Amino acid sequence: MTGHIHSFQSLGTVDGPGVRFVVFLQGCPLRCGCCHNPDTWELQTGKVFSSEQVLEKILRCRDYFGKEGGVTLSGGEPLLQAAFARELFSLCKEAGIHTCLDTSGCIWNQEVASLLKVTDLVLLDIKYTDEEDYRRYVGCSMEQPLRFLAELDKRGIPTTLRQVIIPTLNDTEENILRLKAMGKSHSCVEKTELLPFRKICESKYNSMGIPFPFAQYETPAKEKMNALQDLLGVL
Repeated sequence: MTGHIHSFQSLGTVDGPGVRFVVFLQGCPLRCGCCHNPDTWELQTGKVFSSEQVLEKILRCRDYFGKEGGVTLSGGEPLLQAAFARELFSLCKEAGIHTCLDTSGCIWNQEVASLLKVTDLVLLDIKYTDEEDYRRYVGCSMEQPLRFLAELDKRGIPTTLRQVIIPTLNDTEENILRLKAMGKSHSCVEKTELLPFRKICESKYNSMGIPFPFAQYETPAKEKMNALQDLLGVL
């Protein structure tokens, strides 16, 4: 089976535990205002690789994984190519390599359910905790990632919740407390991470000739991030 791939990162350290080989899949149905990778939106613009070709690249880096590392599928949105992702993860599992899925949880179907059978860890991006914000700034209902989270909980798949903090949009005490409650109400959630919004992607939008929707927002201050993390506490 073949998949459309945007790029590879051989020694990633922020996309799951340990040192990881990160595969950025092409294609995403969402249009998040804070998206860092607008060049991954269109599925057909990616380079085509077979699952065996990708595994070959992964195996070259295996010695660097250690006990905690492995492979992470990111994007774009990897659920858009769930059948390919499942085949690749199956090959990784056969090779004894830890598998991690970095996703928005915006798609649910039988192919996604099958993918979860060979997924060791999920990084679930909960972008907001308000339905109106989801529809306005993401382009889908909040019900979609919540259903995905419920399915992870049902299957007992270890999960890390992630949220990018954007000043004036979701940097409030109310949002963080709702996010905290979400984690506590799902036993699969092992921890929650808050990530500061950054505008390093703006040059991509400029080169593509499209406006960056969140150009007016600033990176949150370190003190603000620390205060929100303290409020969130430890799950």
